[in-house]
Amino acid sequence: MSAQSLRLNTTASNMANAEAVSGNEKDIYRAKEPVFSTILNDNITDNKAAGGVEVVKIVESNAPAQKRYDPGNPLADKDGYIYSSNVNMIEEMANMISASRAYQNNVDIMNTAKQMMLSTLKLGQ
Repeated sequence: MSAQSLRLNTTASNMANAEAVSGNEKDIYRAKEPVFSTILNDNITDNKAAGGVEVVKIVESNAPAQKRYDPGNPLADKDGYIYSSNVNMIEEMANMISASRAYQNNVDIMNTAKQMMLSTLKLGQ
C-alpha cells in the first residue's frame, strides 16, 4: 500500500508541474517515476514483510523538454524559446488510475483478511 501511495504522490507531483516552463532546458521540471523492487523474505520475525515491493529509487524521464517559440515570455532565452515540462498528462492519468485501483485492491484484501480472522476467532466461542 505504501508503494502505491508513493506512486500516487509522484503522479500528483508530475501533474502539478506539467505546465512548468523555463528559459533553460536543464532547469525544467522532468517527469518522475518510482522504481520498485520485489521483497522476498523467508524470515517474518524480523518485522519485515514476507513479500511485496519496496521503492528502490525515483528516476527522472529522459524524454526531451518541449521547445516553444515565445519571444514575449519573460523566461524566454536569447533566441526567444521557452522549454516546457516533459510530463505527458495522458500517461499520468493512466498511472493515477492504475495506482488508485491497486491501492483500493490492497485495502479490500486487508479488510477480507481481517474479517476472516475475526470469523475464525468466533468459531471458538
